[in-house]
Amino acid sequence: MFEKFTEKAINVVSESQKQAQELHSPYVTTECLLLALIKEAKGISLKIFKTYSIDFDTVKQKVIKILNTRPDTELKNPLPFSDNYKAILKTTMDLAGKSGNLTVLYEHLFLAVISEQNSNAVKILRELGFDIPKSKTLLEKLVQKKIKKLYHPEVEEQKDADTNQAETTDALFDSEESSKVFERAVAKLSASNYEILGTEQIISSILEDKSSDLSHIFEKYGVTSELFEEKLANIQSRQSEYAGRQIIFTPNAFRVMNLALETAKELGSSVVLPEHMVLGLLKTKKGVAYDILKELRVPDNDLAHSIIKPIEKQMPETLIILRLAKEEARRLGRNIVGTEMFLLGIIGQATGIGALVLNELEISIKDARAVVENMIGYGNEYFEKEITFTKRAKKVLEIAWELAKKEKKSRIESAHMLQALTLVPDCLAMKALEQLGVDAVEITQGIKKQTMSI
Repeated sequence: MFEKFTEKAINVVSESQKQAQELHSPYVTTECLLLALIKEAKGISLKIFKTYSIDFDTVKQKVIKILNTRPDTELKNPLPFSDNYKAILKTTMDLAGKSGNLTVLYEHLFLAVISEQNSNAVKILRELGFDIPKSKTLLEKLVQKKIKKLYHPEVEEQKDADTNQAETTDALFDSEESSKVFERAVAKLSASNYEILGTEQIISSILEDKSSDLSHIFEKYGVTSELFEEKLANIQSRQSEYAGRQIIFTPNAFRVMNLALETAKELGSSVVLPEHMVLGLLKTKKGVAYDILKELRVPDNDLAHSIIKPIEKQMPETLIILRLAKEEARRLGRNIVGTEMFLLGIIGQATGIGALVLNELEISIKDARAVVENMIGYGNEYFEKEITFTKRAKKVLEIAWELAKKEKKSRIESAHMLQALTLVPDCLAMKALEQLGVDAVEITQGIKKQTMSI
């Protein structure tokens, strides 16, 4: 039976057994279960008890009077459950099934206890002014699982605001490698008849650094600086660079740089590197530079994989977190990653400061998954479709990027991701953490504690 219980639900059962022993009760009773529910209450359940000023010590005194046990009572080991307690456990399993949950939550135990109208536990709560019907309605809504939800709760209809060009271009010069690329690209631009930087000058300047790992990767696909320049000399028009209005970069190059910035974040880097620029170009599939690579028969996916593979070997925390987040999304039949998937990714990464903080706060992957599944349900999207991020997820990633830059870190770490979640209080990840009994203050303090111990 208990293999279907979440860790928090099991903790309640264990605590009820402990209370029975302390009270010298020959059985684990429903009154002991009530005491355990109050002691283990977190998040919304804790708020429910606090609303009616229900505290552990007051309830325990009433339970002592009801049980009226003696200290010299001979106890069995382990203590057996009373018949009423067994009935509660059966009710709990039934409630979990009816609400569409594969696991038994703390809230199911809470519901089962207050559903037994004639039990001593309910009598105690009523004496203390506890509103049974109102609390039942709230808990039922909390545990109700909707198996099919076609739309992710964090998906907004409105389009994202246009990216600010100044912010994008400033970020491109944060790394020494990228600064050198642009210095060479501007020099090439000056020697040409053009005034606006295009993708061809950017890729040409990347290839010019023949000692770089990126140049060696290109060479594997037969692309050298000399060959690229030869092809470039035969280009008669830059029409493919102009898909919109003219700015500092050609419109296409500007899109490439925006994607480079986005790619850097997704790969866990707090600076934009030449590798990210090439990956951005491969994502746009447009422009003079891309046309030359196509003419040279360079396979997009293979080149991208060759660039990403060395990065993956470095095991950046954020890259692992985002990969795990995508896996969690696929598991629930979704092509959208929201902040709640970031939370599961942080826990799943296991070794970073973010995971250590959540572990200290007793947040397990099993319980977090149960809460997330209950919040967003299951989708029916096709797994082969590209997985995208919600607007709030992108915002969290942006904040994590800024936090890493502020600390002068070259990579975005799990601590930055977790801290970023707390700075978007209306996101699903924080709502899930609230249900798990954790707030932003505890997380921030935990990050500081873990950071200081390193």
